[in-house]
Amino acid sequence: MQCDYFDAGRCRSCALMGVPYAVQLADKHERCRQALSAVAPDVTWLEPFASRESAFRNKAKLVVGGRPGAVTLGILDPKSRGVDLRACGLHEGPLQRLIPRLADVVDEIGLEPYDVAARRGELKHLILTLSPTGEVMLRFVLRSKKHLALLESRLPRMLEHLSEVRVVSVNLQPEHKAVLEGETELVLTEQGLLEMPVNDVTLNLRPNSFFQTNTAVAAGLYRQARDWADEVRPAAVLDLYCGVGGFALHCATDRGGVPRRVLGVEVSPEAVRSAELSAERLRASSPGAVDVQFRAGDATDVSALDPAELGGTTSMVVVNPPRRGIGPELADWIERSGADHVTYSSCNVDSLARDLARLPSYVARRARLFDMFPQTSHHEVIMLLERETSSVTSLLADGGRP
Repeated sequence: MQCDYFDAGRCRSCALMGVPYAVQLADKHERCRQALSAVAPDVTWLEPFASRESAFRNKAKLVVGGRPGAVTLGILDPKSRGVDLRACGLHEGPLQRLIPRLADVVDEIGLEPYDVAARRGELKHLILTLSPTGEVMLRFVLRSKKHLALLESRLPRMLEHLSEVRVVSVNLQPEHKAVLEGETELVLTEQGLLEMPVNDVTLNLRPNSFFQTNTAVAAGLYRQARDWADEVRPAAVLDLYCGVGGFALHCATDRGGVPRRVLGVEVSPEAVRSAELSAERLRASSPGAVDVQFRAGDATDVSALDPAELGGTTSMVVVNPPRRGIGPELADWIERSGADHVTYSSCNVDSLARDLARLPSYVARRARLFDMFPQTSHHEVIMLLERETSSVTSLLADGGRP
């Protein structure tokens, strides 16, 4: 990938820019293989799942700088001044075409960019999410409600000029610190959800929902998890850190359409609401063929689960934790759970290695690198673990209590 911003020294976010993509992919694969070699010496590594090396990001997180009528959209320099990157080649094509027009709209409205150094102004960030349908969610991150009435009054003209945009919201982030968004979200449009078709599952994203930034690679990741579930044929699946339900909904039925009992647990109530809506719509299209439930709660608090909710003689736990990994308490519970298999999706191979060392009853059978983030050293690895012991109990045996 060639980038004028990188060549000019205006942005160095893509640390691997200029390294041939095949070399990037091979280096990441070797880095992950080496990091896991001690805890997974006999694992079979599948071929890495490659990405497009440019135009792959479905999300744009743009820092707003400059001045009213002449904003910059991109990042801040070391002196907290705006650096305009509106033509960044990492974003998918529709976003690349939308961002310059969005900058014009912001200039026309006269929104006041937030000045980090002076601690004044209103508009901090613009966050855009693109669906494979071509529709876009647009979020304005503001310091206060000062510009809210102005945005509401200009909304019809904005939507006319930005015809791809279907969902518009305002996020309030009043604090002066390096936090992208705040807790308060105000949806301005009648439509408050962005439909995100992935493979044969349609996820529903609310403004503050998390979704992988690389749709094509995320689709491959979900297919891999589904293929492994079809191979080992669990009767019950427990999806921890389930987010908006990507893994859970992909594992809801086997290849023959036979439903599995699936329970997803996620700490964000908004994400759970989105997952529940996706499950409802899936049930409506396939009556009687989906047995999926979601619950808001800490994924590590598995002792709160009712053993009767997931039964079956075979079971799988799916975990997709943040960078810190699942940690000792959840690893200990999985050890005692009796689950036959674990599918572990990780964005940090070092915490993954620590967690695998805490799961001595399991053997890593397969692993695969999914390159969500070309031009950087970031990685996503998914692994299939199998319990060695032949004495398998139900997934939530003894109430799931360690």
